[in-house]
Amino acid sequence: MNGWIKRIIPRQLTSRLRAARAYLQLRPEKRALIQEIITSGGGLHGESFRFFEDGLCTIHNADFADDARFIRAYAAGEATGSWKGWPLRWRAYLICWCAEWATKMDGDFVECGVNKGGNARMIIEYLGHQSYNRNFYLLDTFEGFSKDLLLPEEEKSVAARYRYPNCLEEVRKTFAPYPFVKIIPGTVPATLPEIEASRIAFLSIDMNCVAPEIEAATYLWDRLVPGGIIILDDYGFSQHHLQKAAFDHFAEAKGVRIMSLPTGQGLIFKPMRLAAPA
Repeated sequence: MNGWIKRIIPRQLTSRLRAARAYLQLRPEKRALIQEIITSGGGLHGESFRFFEDGLCTIHNADFADDARFIRAYAAGEATGSWKGWPLRWRAYLICWCAEWATKMDGDFVECGVNKGGNARMIIEYLGHQSYNRNFYLLDTFEGFSKDLLLPEEEKSVAARYRYPNCLEEVRKTFAPYPFVKIIPGTVPATLPEIEASRIAFLSIDMNCVAPEIEAATYLWDRLVPGGIIILDDYGFSQHHLQKAAFDHFAEAKGVRIMSLPTGQGLIFKPMRLAAPA
């Protein structure tokens, strides 16, 4: 067996973190080979892994990945180039699930942190734009971080990790066929007053740093309808621990709890009725 494969496949549970880090450093073709090895021969409790992607490996059912509607929607999102070739189907599926849940509520959709529009384009395809009867607000600088909003630790970690191109015109072109999409370029929180929605059913937050994310959640919380949902893309990722701590504090102040998911995402459902403070 090649030496690099030996370094990746862990022999004991205690080596899994090191293995995951090494896996992420591999070229895509080597990651694909590792995935093939694991899904074909590895597993737990006598069962082969059915899903191995984006930091998530499981023997459990993942049949959403074979659903024709999801496949079509994921392909539409992927075509925007937002995800830079990184496979994230389970995360994407949860976004689609949350969006479909939100259609049962009376309210608009808002996404803070858009990049090239992969998630929004996927949602529109998944739900079917012909029956889409609400506005979808997309807020982003469309050119990367506003460094004056970054904490010192974020300047060293998050800002160094992510690089975003100027993509505003590309995004406008992507969503030109969809008049219900309202593109709001600029820095959050300065652009939040441009959201005209009085009722919000779906709020996606993915800006990779604390200040604009908490500002967005705080500003829009009262507009989130009962049963509405906030999906936090970065909540469970170790490099985004500052965001997790900030949102844990936010949730406690609002009397809710964040559902932590193995995809790294976090979910907040606004209760149908908030309990009175003790």
